Amino acid sequence: MAYKIAIGSSDGKIVDLKFGEVNKFLIYEVGDEVVLSEEREYIPGEAEDNSADSCSSSSCDTKSCGGNGGGCQGPGNVAGKVELISDCRAVVCKKIGFQAQKQFEKKAISVFDVECEVKEALDKITFYYKRIDNHESLRG
Repeated sequence: MAYKIAIGSSDGKIVDLKFGEVNKFLIYEVGDEVVLSEEREYIPGEAEDNSADSCSSSSCDTKSCGGNGGGCQGPGNVAGKVELISDCRAVVCKKIGFQAQKQFEKKAISVFDVECEVKEALDKITFYYKRIDNHESLRG
């Protein structure tokens, strides 16, 4: 089963960007091999999703959801970035904040906070998914 992994990297070699800093995601397709299939650029306002996943003003106040006046989508409106990579199985960044994690959780997308080489992150995540998908123990 093929799937995609989105990575936040400034140079394509090291996972070194926080989710909020990413302007372009590297999208790797995992099948028989792991290949860089595309780069997706985030343009604010272009991929925004104002669907039912977003809070409405009647059911939400900024203190309980965003804390910084950002409402349920949080500061910087993470919903657009989440929607941009919503076809991916996982997202890998140096750090992914609470608001983004909650949005990914709603879409059943795994979140990995790491700071390492892109190749190392891909090797470990694909190993993990291979074991999980084949119902194998992660031990041993």
